[in-house]
Amino acid sequence: MKKFILPGLLFGISLLLFFACQTKEEEKPIAFELTNLDESVKPQDDFYQYAIGGWLLDNPIPDAYSRWGSFELLYENNLKQVKTILESSAKSNSVKGSIEQKVGDFYSTGMDTAKIEELGYTPIQPILEKIDKINSKEDLVKVTAYLHSHEVSPLFAFYAGVDAKNSEMMIASFWQAGMGLPDVEYYYKDDNRSKEIREKYVEHIAKMFELISYSNSDAKAASEKIMEIETALAKSANTLLENRDPNRTYNKLSKEQLIKLSPNFEWNLFFNEIGVDNLKETIVAQPEFLSEISSLMESAQISDWKAYLKWTLLRSTADYLSSNFVNQDFEFYGKFLNGSKKLQDRWKRVSNVLDGSIGELVGQLYVKDNFPPEAKTRANEVVDNLISSMGESIKNNDWMSKETKEQALVKLNSFGVKIGYPDKWTDYSGLQISNESFFDNVWNSWNFLFKDNVKKIGKPVDKTEWGMTPQTVNAYYSPTRNEIVFPAGILQPPFFGKDADDAINYGAMGAVIGHEITHGFDDEGRQYDADGNIRDWWTEEDAKRFDEKAKVLVDQYNNLVALDTLKVDGKLTLGENIADLGGLTISYAAFSKTNQYKEGKEIDGFTPQQRFFLSWAQVWRNNIRDENLKLRLKTDVHSPGKQRVNGPFKNMPQFLKAFNVKEGDRMYRSPNELVKIW
Repeated sequence: MKKFILPGLLFGISLLLFFACQTKEEEKPIAFELTNLDESVKPQDDFYQYAIGGWLLDNPIPDAYSRWGSFELLYENNLKQVKTILESSAKSNSVKGSIEQKVGDFYSTGMDTAKIEELGYTPIQPILEKIDKINSKEDLVKVTAYLHSHEVSPLFAFYAGVDAKNSEMMIASFWQAGMGLPDVEYYYKDDNRSKEIREKYVEHIAKMFELISYSNSDAKAASEKIMEIETALAKSANTLLENRDPNRTYNKLSKEQLIKLSPNFEWNLFFNEIGVDNLKETIVAQPEFLSEISSLMESAQISDWKAYLKWTLLRSTADYLSSNFVNQDFEFYGKFLNGSKKLQDRWKRVSNVLDGSIGELVGQLYVKDNFPPEAKTRANEVVDNLISSMGESIKNNDWMSKETKEQALVKLNSFGVKIGYPDKWTDYSGLQISNESFFDNVWNSWNFLFKDNVKKIGKPVDKTEWGMTPQTVNAYYSPTRNEIVFPAGILQPPFFGKDADDAINYGAMGAVIGHEITHGFDDEGRQYDADGNIRDWWTEEDAKRFDEKAKVLVDQYNNLVALDTLKVDGKLTLGENIADLGGLTISYAAFSKTNQYKEGKEIDGFTPQQRFFLSWAQVWRNNIRDENLKLRLKTDVHSPGKQRVNGPFKNMPQFLKAFNVKEGDRMYRSPNELVKIW
């Protein structure tokens, strides 16, 4: 489960990727529930608590979760429908090679816990033996390549990505990887939490090695060597903040330059083993990282590398082995790092495996019953309205020059829009799925996905491809493709409802759409042009004004307390904070043209304007465990839920007016302190 996720430069509304499925019969008109309110708190002092404090009190976090909110509610409610699809496929006795056969057999093997328990870790024994036979650096490179060909990524990640300065083409790409902790700074920071995480991590590694028949002393020794290698990698890696700079992570090297940068790793052998021929150039996101790998190839012993490769395999495959591996993996990653109390139900975990392995096969079955054509038409209309609103925002912008505005409008008018599901599905005909082995199905699917990806190197970008499955509750903007994408899964309550009033839809889905549009013009997205290439299309003065406004936003969020003395990282979350503020602003502008806004009729005692802001608040309602919040403050480019509500609202005159916020109220900011970028 701890697999490397390819950096696709996708800026989403949330990091949570969840299934979503709701039939027409189950759909209820979306509205803001009055029981959500906490009227002991003034909306002028803490709008988040006022708007959803009642909900927070009535909805404690279930044991299987580290966070519980709107996304998790959708996940729970909608997985039940996905389960129907999976179970129906499992019972279908469908023709070999059909969608139903592959989905059904994959799910059945994942649910056959008796067989999985009986096998223990025997499914990975041939791979462990392959590692044990390493006797030279050449052997080491060959086995490293074998693991990469199954999407297990020791040392680095290798994949086909869009060339960000020639965005019509795919290019071989490298990204730092090969470390088991969620952030590189945990390996070397001296704060108490980082020290505790390192200590627990080494203990966890040792316990996992004992499960593959290592003695206590040998397991401890292996864990210490593994930690040495991963720490060396981490110290040469970029931080999460540094990786937000697209120019810093764009380093185009010829194969000869790559070999010169990292001479002690047999790159020609690696490429030959993974089946990548005639490689001429690559993008190396973090050159210092590959240079350190070369140094480690000289300094680390073969025995140390064997332990490291075994660990990379173990942490990548633990969830597909017997329960002792699953439970130990959960003890560290689930309980300790995130605060969850127990594992999710087996069928839910298997459903998630299918989404990550054959997600578009499940998606084809999903959209048949859960995303009718009229839903796509309605969603397209809302997207068009928001793009138009962004255009007006650019034209009326009081701090940009005419020259930069013209370029911004060219980019906006070049946006690609994808709604619901792909027009062309991934072809899984080359993937064999059987009813014999869960691990083999996972392993084969990873090999299929890797081959399917790297075969694109040197070829034109396929603009029909999606970065998320249709059943995902999320949305994203891709700067290299200059497109916004809204899977079917998110186009439902609480984000979007066909029977909801405009205030609710524009306050939720409208602002989500606006959020993704704004990503094209946030601190990262603005560095890409209409064609998806990294190019500076700003005048020097306009860029300076943007940076000045962005700095004010950074300072504002740096002062927002999230837990005890821990605050939001304004620089790390800047792109998402700009997108939240911009998305709400342009969605509100679009909403102001509706009849509901103009008529001003109250519903449940709230004006349309007030309902708009209440709608955004209910999207971000969540209770969260301290452990998970601490982790997110370090590793999540999104601000926590409360700050995603109060943060942008304090900058919006529309909010201040709607709730009569005055000087002296805690939600108040004076006119000269307000930030408006888009």
